[in-house]
Order: sequence, then C-alpha cells, then structure tokens
Amino acid sequence: MSLATLLALADSRLPIGGHVHSGGVEEAVTSGLLRDVPSVELYLRRRIRTSGLVAASLAAAVCAGTLDPARAELEADARTPSPAARTASRAQGRGLLRLAKQVWPHTDWRDLGTRPHLSTVFGVVGTVCGATPEDIAAVTVYTTMTGAATAAQRLLALDPAAVAACTIRLAEVCDVTARAAAESLAALSDPLQDVLAERHLRRDMPLFAS
Repeated sequence: MSLATLLALADSRLPIGGHVHSGGVEEAVTSGLLRDVPSVELYLRRRIRTSGLVAASLAAAVCAGTLDPARAELEADARTPSPAARTASRAQGRGLLRLAKQVWPHTDWRDLGTRPHLSTVFGVVGTVCGATPEDIAAVTVYTTMTGAATAAQRLLALDPAAVAACTIRLAEVCDVTARAAAESLAALSDPLQDVLAERHLRRDMPLFAS
C-alpha cells in the first residue's frame, strides 16, 4: 500500500467528512457544551477514546481477517446503542463504499450490502489496499476526530489555525488509540454522544445529517 493511498483515505474531503456529519458537534454547540477551542479539544479527546476506539477496533479486526463483514455489522450494532448513531454510521459507510467501488472497480463488494457501517467498510478497504490493521485503525480514529473538528470550526466560526493546532495536539492520543484498537475489540459506548445523536433528530432544519 502506498502512503498516498493512506493519506487519501484520511482526507476530510471524503464523502464521510465533516461537511455532512458533525459527530454530535452541532447538538453539543446548541446545548452550550462547546463554546471555544478548549471545549472542542476536550470533546474530541473524549470522542477519540470512545466511538473512535470502537470503530477503529472493528475496522482493524475486519482488515486482519479475524472478523468477517457480516459479523462486524452485528458487533457494530451491539456497540452503538443510539439508533440515530447507527443510522449515521451506515450513511457514512454507504458514502465510503460508493467511493471504494470507483477506486477499486474490480473488487467484489457485494458482501457489504448497500448500507454497511463505516467501520466495516474501512476494514474491507484496508484489506483491498494492503493496509495493516493498525494503519486502518489510525485512519478510522483520525476521521472520527477530523470530521467533528471541521464541523466545530464551521459552527463556532473558530480560527482554522487554532483548530488545526488542536488536532495536532491530539495526534498522540490518536496513535495510542489506534494501537489499542489493533490489539483487541473494544466494547464501550459514550452516553453523552448517544444523547446528542438522538436530540439531533428533533432539530428543526439541522445543518448536518448527524
């Protein structure tokens, strides 16, 4: 696998990027939980260590071949208590799958169905492009962070440089989380993110899908 491929998978311009899904940030801003760069950094750190870890561990297991896609779908459902969060994950998975079909048109993607979880698609893409489980875990963790960071920057009109510096400060947390994800499946959830996901459904004219 080339480094350029891995960097492209981590690019926020992918169909799963922060221009569509906020990772709970929109509702967190509305609720007054996020106000500035320090509060955003705390939220991102929490998101990396919870939903980021879980998604990355599932993707790594699929990439390693220890978890087949069908089982990975069940495991992802079981680890995502919020129906709204499950819907968001599947919407993002569908977006990544659409891209993967164009990049690797000769690969058989039928086992993934039409609306797979994002973590499952990342795992299969990792296998197809020759990434290691830790590589694909790192990409998954990174996109979990950057999607939410991009949304926070837009919603709070934050200084782009300050937000970028925030994500760089979190690089070590991302690396540690990715290594842990590649070692074993994580089984935890974050009640705050679940509540934010469900509240988002009741918003009038939301800017983000989730």
